[in-house]
Amino acid sequence: MGIRIALAGNPNCGKTTMFNDLTGASQYVGNWPGVTVEKKEGTYTRDKDVTITDLPGVYSLSPYSPEEIVTRDYLLDGRPDAVINLVDATNMERNLYLTTQILDLGLPVVVALNMMDLVEKNGDKIDAALLSKKLGCPVVETSALKGRGMDDLLKTAIDAARKGAPAAPDMRFAPEVEEALAKIIDVLGARVTPNVARWFAIKLLEGEQKTIDQLDLPAGDLSVISAVREALEDRMDDDAESVVTGERYDAIGDVVSAAVKKSLKGTTTTQKIDRVVTNRWLGIPIFVVIMFLVYYISVSTVGTLFTDWANDGVFGDGWLYTGTEQYDEAVGAWEESVAAAEEGGASEGELALLAEEEPDPAAFGWYVPGLTPVVTDALESNGVAPWLTSLIVSGILAGVGAVLGFVPQMIVLFLLLSLLEACGYMARVAFIMDRIFRKFGLSGKSFIPMLIASGCGVPAVMATKTIENEKDRRMTIMTTTMIPCGAKLPIIALVFGAIAGADAASTWWIAPVFYFLGVIAIIVSGIMLRKTKMFAGEATPFIMELPQYHVPAAKNVLLATWERVKSFIVKAGTIIFLSSIVIWFLMNFGFYEGAFGLLDTEMDDYIQYSLMAGLGNAIAWIFAPLGFGNWESTVTSITGLVAKENVVATVGILTSLGEAGEADPSMWMAFGALMGGSVPAILAFCAFNLLCAPCFAAIGTIRRQMASAKWTWFAIGYMTVFAWCVGLMIYQFGMLLGGGGFNGWTGVALVVLAGMLFQLFRPMPRYDGKSSAGRLEAEKNAA
Repeated sequence: MGIRIALAGNPNCGKTTMFNDLTGASQYVGNWPGVTVEKKEGTYTRDKDVTITDLPGVYSLSPYSPEEIVTRDYLLDGRPDAVINLVDATNMERNLYLTTQILDLGLPVVVALNMMDLVEKNGDKIDAALLSKKLGCPVVETSALKGRGMDDLLKTAIDAARKGAPAAPDMRFAPEVEEALAKIIDVLGARVTPNVARWFAIKLLEGEQKTIDQLDLPAGDLSVISAVREALEDRMDDDAESVVTGERYDAIGDVVSAAVKKSLKGTTTTQKIDRVVTNRWLGIPIFVVIMFLVYYISVSTVGTLFTDWANDGVFGDGWLYTGTEQYDEAVGAWEESVAAAEEGGASEGELALLAEEEPDPAAFGWYVPGLTPVVTDALESNGVAPWLTSLIVSGILAGVGAVLGFVPQMIVLFLLLSLLEACGYMARVAFIMDRIFRKFGLSGKSFIPMLIASGCGVPAVMATKTIENEKDRRMTIMTTTMIPCGAKLPIIALVFGAIAGADAASTWWIAPVFYFLGVIAIIVSGIMLRKTKMFAGEATPFIMELPQYHVPAAKNVLLATWERVKSFIVKAGTIIFLSSIVIWFLMNFGFYEGAFGLLDTEMDDYIQYSLMAGLGNAIAWIFAPLGFGNWESTVTSITGLVAKENVVATVGILTSLGEAGEADPSMWMAFGALMGGSVPAILAFCAFNLLCAPCFAAIGTIRRQMASAKWTWFAIGYMTVFAWCVGLMIYQFGMLLGGGGFNGWTGVALVVLAGMLFQLFRPMPRYDGKSSAGRLEAEKNAA
């Protein structure tokens, strides 16, 4: 049988870094049975018989949050062969609270004093031998970030697992508490094994209902335990749970004072940085600038260079690597000759001959053809049916390729976000945003799901389970997917390309502004919803430990980036693949001259008879006030409900039709043409698709987290209506400022704006004769 080792520790103690270092790529992620808490397991890189389980980061083993329940149940009932308890050596007092609880479980334990490099840098000293004696288990100094002590740690843990000897801590509570625990242990008798008797005794003394239900003790025994608890509470003049908590911290204080010697150095580097980045006035502007740069770099500059190569080269006609200047000059001369011929009234035959003289890039240097011509030639040379060639090239390759072409931009985006998370900055952002969010009716805990949403909406919605208040949790679920996720990045890039064209320098602001549109939409929604009866009340408090700043480990940053990019590629290979086939079918089948079947793609207007055109035309009127009332842009938004990547995939399929004769067949130019060349319409299209209901996968997750069909439909309806209103205002006001004139829909947009402003700035309404805050206070006093 293999050895099972559990990694347990506080959030931000370096547990994920250590797990990645120990398991490398041999790890798999799922969910714990019955809950949506992420489960990570992997095999030790140096011994495949050793399985390592990365437990959720928790501060204690109290059964309040799903993470605490999962960690507790696995340690208590799963009984791993050994536990590696990671302790942030820079914050011993806080981290050792969980340690004291793990030591009571009767398991072999090894304490990993992590971040020892920072301890030494600060000039502090820790007596690991004395600490080991006090805790009754081995203590190993480590630095997961530097890879220091990993081999010794695993060797010690494997040895402890093979010996099977539980930890024997030399830490005791006050005599009165120990006396009470001894009485409860006597009552338990042989019902529990000796190695966990102290754990159950403490929990029964605290009056924890989960333990009482688990042991199912007779009424007489429960009465005796209750009497012991009441006697202790009278003696200590406090409730039993607070007494035990105080005793734990007193014992921890004694251990730390004996084993840790603090340096007399002044302010640390982390403290100096935090004075600036968490400053009340500078914190938000710094965050705005950083996120602005992240999206600017990933979409408008570095990411765009690689994405252009992928779209135009890999999934396009091909890419010329040498002789580009000569080729550009030849193309320019050819275009001038075509223009001159058209102005001179040349015949169609003469224009056709000129078209055949278009310069061949392969004649100017090293030219690598793209997948589109290669696949097309291969299919045609093998006599594949035209409809199947169309399906593969115009459907699958155009759709999936249009999405995969944005992978380089996503790699850059996720790499930058992973760096910010790994260095400790994103934890500070959560702290900064708590001050802001609470003013707008949201808890600081809401920021964590929103941060995750920048990668994917599915885990972001799942992350809302850590918000205890039901109203806060539902509000966060309803708004968190408004943050642009990785799948929405191609939409932003599509809009950037359509508006910027060759003048990218003057439109650099487009990509970052749509990220902050999501943040603003969440804030506005939070204020408006909090002033409704269903969401009225105070936001729950937010507590989070801020880790020390450190240089991220390249391995961990790359692993985090790869996990996010991989999920996107897998989706493109499954959902987008199937969606592209469906979209192709809807575009190539329809009714013509009273008969249903495959349409003749040689007809110039065949697409007008397709099922897709019929579906788009049926509902295009809904989007006409937003500036994109044609069927093409309408169905593009509809397919985005399956997966947001489908927006670009659909545009890729649509714009590959009937574009062969265009001088510039770029998808971005064609998309701009679909929008009538109207910048307000393009911006409204982007806003609607970013803020409306998320993809089917995220909607399914919303249904599971809401546990109510009514609330799920309400969330979808709110997001969609809110997105439509924002798109309406962008288009109508944009056209008005551009000299488009006032019309009825402009008046509707003004009414919508007035309604939002009223809801934003009106005082908190009173319900049942009291303000929501007053009612909560009254309920608290009554309790």
